[in-house]
Amino acid sequence: MDHSSSKTAIITGASRGLGLALARGLAARRWQLIIDARDGVALEAARCELARAARVVAIAGDIADPAHRRALADAARDAGRVAAVVNNASILGPSPRPVLLDFPLDILERVYRVNVIGPLGLVHELHARDALTGDGCIVNITSDAGVEAYEGWGGYGSSKAALGQLSAVLAVENPAIRVYWVDPGDMNTRMHQEAFPGEDISDRPPPEVSVPGLVALIENRLPSGRYAARDVVPAVATA
Repeated sequence: MDHSSSKTAIITGASRGLGLALARGLAARRWQLIIDARDGVALEAARCELARAARVVAIAGDIADPAHRRALADAARDAGRVAAVVNNASILGPSPRPVLLDFPLDILERVYRVNVIGPLGLVHELHARDALTGDGCIVNITSDAGVEAYEGWGGYGSSKAALGQLSAVLAVENPAIRVYWVDPGDMNTRMHQEAFPGEDISDRPPPEVSVPGLVALIENRLPSGRYAARDVVPAVATA
């Protein structure tokens, strides 16, 4: 890829964890960025850091809020369209994780609004504004909890299963757009710590180990589909 000319990517949930790690990786590769997060203070800190390497627009807000999604799409249109949309923002739900029969349904609805409706809603807004390039890609961050049945993961896992199926149908209906639903693997992040309160998760790798695979998907024309981020780079090298 020619890095002499910048492309623009939207990354949601980019103030920390995987979102910030990916933003750093793309900024180093001359991508312009549109980033968001619910925590405006943390988002501004991320923007200041990333702005040393790239042009960055930071918009604080909740991806479950339609007005916020419209603001992100407007920023994409103002940037002259985006080449990548990374739906990374998500929430776990209660911690400790309850079994499904004890899961508060109002919180489950909130999990689905953030983890499922939010990503699709953002794509809706971009489509309405013709704000995604013709050869662009959509990257939806999923989880193995959306494929395997783990006790205590019914809320988050089922939302990620829904996001995966949504991604698969989106890919079938829009063959010109690359749609990826990607499992980044276990990571040492705040969300992962919330999933295991009181436990030592220092043995989990940092989110940076999943970034090369995500970058490879974004910058190479691999077929739409489900991927494990840490398996992508070897696959690209042997393709």
